[in-house]
Amino acid sequence: MNAFANETAVTGAAPSFPIPAGVFAETVTDVQHHTDTLFRFRMTRPAGFRFRSGEFVMIGLPNADKPVFRAYSIASPSWDEELEFFSIKVPNGPLTEHLQKIKVGDTVLMRKKSTGTLVHDALIPGKRLYLFSTGTGIAPFASIIRDPETYDKFETVILTQTCRTTAELAYGKELVAAIRADELMSEFVGDKLQLHATATRDGETRGERITTLIESGKLFEELGLPPLDPATDRAMICGSMEMLKDTAALMEKFGLVEGSNAQPATYVVERAFVG
Repeated sequence: MNAFANETAVTGAAPSFPIPAGVFAETVTDVQHHTDTLFRFRMTRPAGFRFRSGEFVMIGLPNADKPVFRAYSIASPSWDEELEFFSIKVPNGPLTEHLQKIKVGDTVLMRKKSTGTLVHDALIPGKRLYLFSTGTGIAPFASIIRDPETYDKFETVILTQTCRTTAELAYGKELVAAIRADELMSEFVGDKLQLHATATRDGETRGERITTLIESGKLFEELGLPPLDPATDRAMICGSMEMLKDTAALMEKFGLVEGSNAQPATYVVERAFVG
């Protein structure tokens, strides 16, 4: 039974909708609510489903004859036996209004093709990899930082996340802590991973957006690293449309060039987002 059916069951009129053709129907295995606006869930991985760390898929719920699908980055790495997603809660969102109410055992639909530009194939080799994110834009990077290939390709990996409140930074902080505590992952990650988390509305970093930190040079000072250099630095960007535009403009200012799967370069942007 899906989340929508659970809601309507109390009225005695729980509809049953067929699973559309061409999609996987997977089972929710874990749900964790981080704040009143953010939650994480895991579900079974379809047999034979392959993806590159950093890609996204279209997911939905079996709660209508024509279910609503939205793009969600896969937060788990390509080797994980399950699929993980990190989502916002939108009160009147066509999908997230219902998705935020899912429970273990519910069904989630997923289209069979994964895609995206936040992948290693879209970048040329470099020394350092910057992962710039705001809010749930951290999701594809949750996949990237748990992939051994990331640390084979780069000497240093810097994950940055900017949210409104410090509470919204919990997912990223817990993720990095878990990587460092995990015997297997810590073996290939070592001391290569750095986390720079800031909140704009509270805490010590209040008011400091990632674009401001980059432009002022404060980000690099706090990390103990030199400013961005197209000869050594690569970047991936995921967040709000405004953040994508502003951060990409800064990358260009530093001399980085936008890449793609077809033409790898020095930075990439993911323009698919949850609505």
